[in-house]
Amino acid sequence: MSNSTEIYLGWFYTSATAGAESTNGRTNVMRRTPTDAGRPPANPTHQIQCATGYEKSEQNVCQDIDECATGTHNCRTDQVCVNLRGSFSCQCPTGYQKRGEQCVDVDECTLPPYCHYRCVNTPGSYYCHCNAGFQLAANNHTCVDINECDANNPCAQLCYNILGSFICQCNPGFELSSDRINCEDVDECRTSSYMCQYQCINEPGKFSCVCPEGYQVVGSRTCQDINECETTNECREDEMCWNYHGGFRCYPRNPCQDPYVLTSENRCVCPLSNPVCRELPYSIVYKYMSIRSERTVPSDIFQIQATTIYPNTINTFRIKSGNENGEFYLRQTSAVSAMLVLVKSLTGPREHIIDLEMLTVSNLNYRTSSVLRLTLIVGPYSF
Repeated sequence: MSNSTEIYLGWFYTSATAGAESTNGRTNVMRRTPTDAGRPPANPTHQIQCATGYEKSEQNVCQDIDECATGTHNCRTDQVCVNLRGSFSCQCPTGYQKRGEQCVDVDECTLPPYCHYRCVNTPGSYYCHCNAGFQLAANNHTCVDINECDANNPCAQLCYNILGSFICQCNPGFELSSDRINCEDVDECRTSSYMCQYQCINEPGKFSCVCPEGYQVVGSRTCQDINECETTNECREDEMCWNYHGGFRCYPRNPCQDPYVLTSENRCVCPLSNPVCRELPYSIVYKYMSIRSERTVPSDIFQIQATTIYPNTINTFRIKSGNENGEFYLRQTSAVSAMLVLVKSLTGPREHIIDLEMLTVSNLNYRTSSVLRLTLIVGPYSF
């Protein structure tokens, strides 16, 4: 049998007695399937010769040389070595593309999928950037609104989320400070002098009105006189309580002084049978009234009127006493009545006792007089 040569995939060897069939002096070529590629020859003493890109192993088998691991490749520093069976390939890393012999960056911002707001290209990659008040969604491309009020409420009091931002507001009685975040108390008492009728007290987020002694707050801002005569007072049984603006006073139920005697409530009469009474007013009627301090003038405040009308008589009216400073004027309005007019503003608290006299003269030379003793109390305030 003549010498012959057998050729295998990935390696070859020579054999003196290979047992190959020969026809007309030609050698048969044997091809093995991949399952036979790693199978050593039947005779281990044969010398294996491996193809380029392969090397003989200790088991006398041809195995691939990893040029990328051994450093025997010729790839550029900007390239990535990829090992192949029997060879290797020089490729560009992810995010780069080959242009000639160089790897250049791929601008992903010019390729879909596009970023929702702004794309930032980086060497070999890119990222999507959202505007303030937004954050990237799970797909890393879409921007979604950040609810700052839920995530980390920055507002001192009220927070309202809006698209891409938020706004802060304050509770009633507060206003936003210059930083638009915190709230500052509004001093309502300083914004207007008409917030309260008497005194305004500022409180955090609100204000309250207070009234002086003798008054109570009505409707949160207005002061109203307390009628102590209907609630509580210290008047004795022989006294009557008279309420005025801001307080009360006790007056005797029988104001009559000798030689006058009480004939009805607040009316004292001097009996004609008493000689002393001939030079005195026949009757004195006691009346009480109250006005507020600093009342506008001129102002009609009290009317006096004859209770008994006699025929053929003439009535005249005058202020007998209590008008030393000229605060009052008595204007006759009819034959039987007159009006007390305040002509100068009065400031309280103060008490005025004014005697208003009505003189009655008849054609028969009959003359008499009656006095209305008015106790006028000026309250301490203008309300």
